[in-house]
Amino acid sequence: MVSSHELVSLKHEIQKNISLYINGEFTKAVIGTTIKNMNPFTNERINEVAEGQSEDINKAVAAAREAFDHGPWKTMKLKKRMEYIYRIANLIDEDIERIAYLEALDTGLPISQTRNMVSRASENFRFYARMVESRLVGDAYQVDDEFINYTINAPVGVAGLITPWNAPFMLETWKLAPALATGNTVVLKPAELSPLSANLLAEIIHKADLPKGVFNVVHGYGETAGDALVKHPDVQLISFTGETTTGTTIIKNSADTLKSCSMELGGKSPIIVFEDADFDRALDACVWGIYSFNGERCTANSRLFIQESIQAEFIKALKQRVENIKLGDPLNASTEVGPLIDKGHYNKVKSYLAIAHEEGAEVVSGDIPNEFEKGNFVAPTLILNASNNMRIAQEEIFGPVLTVMTFKDEDEVIKLANDVDYGLAGYVWTNDIKRGHRVAHKVEAGMLWVNAQNVRDLRTPFGGSKSSGIGREGGHYGFDFYTEQKIIHVSIADHRIQQFGKN
Repeated sequence: MVSSHELVSLKHEIQKNISLYINGEFTKAVIGTTIKNMNPFTNERINEVAEGQSEDINKAVAAAREAFDHGPWKTMKLKKRMEYIYRIANLIDEDIERIAYLEALDTGLPISQTRNMVSRASENFRFYARMVESRLVGDAYQVDDEFINYTINAPVGVAGLITPWNAPFMLETWKLAPALATGNTVVLKPAELSPLSANLLAEIIHKADLPKGVFNVVHGYGETAGDALVKHPDVQLISFTGETTTGTTIIKNSADTLKSCSMELGGKSPIIVFEDADFDRALDACVWGIYSFNGERCTANSRLFIQESIQAEFIKALKQRVENIKLGDPLNASTEVGPLIDKGHYNKVKSYLAIAHEEGAEVVSGDIPNEFEKGNFVAPTLILNASNNMRIAQEEIFGPVLTVMTFKDEDEVIKLANDVDYGLAGYVWTNDIKRGHRVAHKVEAGMLWVNAQNVRDLRTPFGGSKSSGIGREGGHYGFDFYTEQKIIHVSIADHRIQQFGKN
């Protein structure tokens, strides 16, 4: 827990303006303008953030390019590079409480949840250090007694990482750890709505004493700083997590320079509860899966399909649970749902509740206590009597809103689950394990959980299908993106070479 002395220190710290981090130094933006960083709980200013634009991206990319081409990072002995990666993890662990506090303040996410996310952040670095040490290996192919052919994995170059405002610190490290561990240099463009954690990451890496230019942070808007990063000819990779519409724009803008793109985009994930499911555990998972992280999570189970025979009982229990969810100050350890990230997103989520009314659905939502009226609060909400063709069942709301629908049998629910543009995640609850496998195989999504909530295994691939993204990161699957595979052909005998032009 943060002590009273530490709290005073943190309050003083967050009043300082946030700089860019380029070539191992904290620096102002070239044009000198700043972005106001707002507190989602009070809608008061936290501090000012340097607004990076194309000039700053150019500086950061030049530093990263120089560090990659002429610095020690990509040619460093593996053991030495992994020492840096482990050092970053240790420094995160030393600062978990501070990072969790500032992340809750900056994003509105409850501090009980930011603590867990920050703990995962240090493990991202340790995991990828272990993964590079054990799994970044090539293959060898013998061709009779003439050739030995083998593959190697080489770092690609400058990686552009564009990260979202939900769970920012954990997601920044999720991308940064494999990028650095495999020998690339990095320019990070974090979301402008959650700059505190990216600044903390820069401080940690500065303290870890990485070679200059290996890691750079440029704050700014996606339309300016992000766009410049995507279009820059000296950036080889773009890893993006965010909205599908933004992802499609990034892919279009990266085409001229033939960048590799990894896109983790939106979701409208189904949770399917059959009549034979473990009722209480399915209820727990359903509630957690949509209302944790304030509903601002790509893998949220935002569409509930409940079998008709248990519809009344399950919805009754669901209403009781939702009514009891504790709304409040994100810095209060007992808070379960905090305010949304900013007014713009709050207005978007609220607009979907109006759309639900217009579409003829029933909206069940609690009142916001008067003491929280300054914050961007949307009470945990159920949308009942909905049908799958409604906008509220098709479009990503990205808030604490669950759309509830029913189904008769297995065939019908598979059709309903797949009748959506997205395909990120899915959840199946049944005690018929054969059916659990069948349904999981047929639901069109990159990731499925059977009788489980969203528990991540870092060894497995992460990503979606359809409008939910392109590519996979996680485990050794990320090596396909963060490294270039080369094949080396070595002759071990005097094989026949055709002799054109010889008399």
